[in-house]
Amino acid sequence: MGSLKLQGIIPAVALPMGVDAKPDLETLESYLKWLLSFRLGGLAINADTGEGPHLHRHERISVLRKVVEVVGGRLPIIAGINARFTEEAIEEAKDAKRAGADAVLVFPIPAFASSPLPPEIPYEYHSAIFEETGIPIVLFQLQPALGGVLYEPETLRLLCEIEGVIALKEASFDALRYLQVLRTIRSLERPISILTGNDNFIFESFLLGCDGGLLGLSNVGVDLQVEMFEALRKGDLQKALALRERVQILADAIFAPPVVDYRARIKEALFMMGIFKNAMVRPPLRPLGDLERSRIKEALKKAGVLRLQKEKEK
Repeated sequence: MGSLKLQGIIPAVALPMGVDAKPDLETLESYLKWLLSFRLGGLAINADTGEGPHLHRHERISVLRKVVEVVGGRLPIIAGINARFTEEAIEEAKDAKRAGADAVLVFPIPAFASSPLPPEIPYEYHSAIFEETGIPIVLFQLQPALGGVLYEPETLRLLCEIEGVIALKEASFDALRYLQVLRTIRSLERPISILTGNDNFIFESFLLGCDGGLLGLSNVGVDLQVEMFEALRKGDLQKALALRERVQILADAIFAPPVVDYRARIKEALFMMGIFKNAMVRPPLRPLGDLERSRIKEALKKAGVLRLQKEKEK
């Protein structure tokens, strides 16, 4: 793809599974074709929403190959890299590149959990991935409650010196931290795309200024988020605010406590919309109870998503 510029709405794609909790590639294909009907900026595969950390290596490769086959070069494909140490990360990145990914989203690893974190540790980790593979890198700042790390400004600046770094997914779920990161990245000499991963304040993330969003929520209410982003880009605040209300209904339902259930909630929503055959998640993740399912259905109705889906199918 040459010089890759990531922008717009990039769903962290959910992975349909059979009742045996194994990837359902047939349903994945039909789901991807549905996603391709929207004006997206790319797709993130084998990320946390897609249960990438819970898949075997061969499963991650087969899922990625299926996505590359279906997408056919129409959108950038970003593969999640969730390793434990440098050599393993390099192997995963090589797998992703061979399978056809255009970039990798590099998850923080346990070695980054030190406080304070010596900047050299994440720098050498990311640098080694790029040096050994040449594949573009999306950095990932993630809140510690979800197993991530919050980089200090000097660490971010150092990481952005790596030639292969093209973007940052910022998912601190903290508006003040997000603003600090925006200022840090925008002060750099080299342009780096900023992709919000803050599903709890998507509208505000866009309003503060970013290039797009790499979001788990973007599996549901996709067109609402695309239209909201585009409306803000055009300066149509009134339209964006109206869309924001509907998007926030979905965000509040999908990312309610305990946040670990957000994957099951997204799958339940896609099942209710007739896109997934079931809402199966891979253990130790657990399915939703009846009360939780009713809450998801109510949120979909309030946001108009179930109605919109039926109209789209006509």
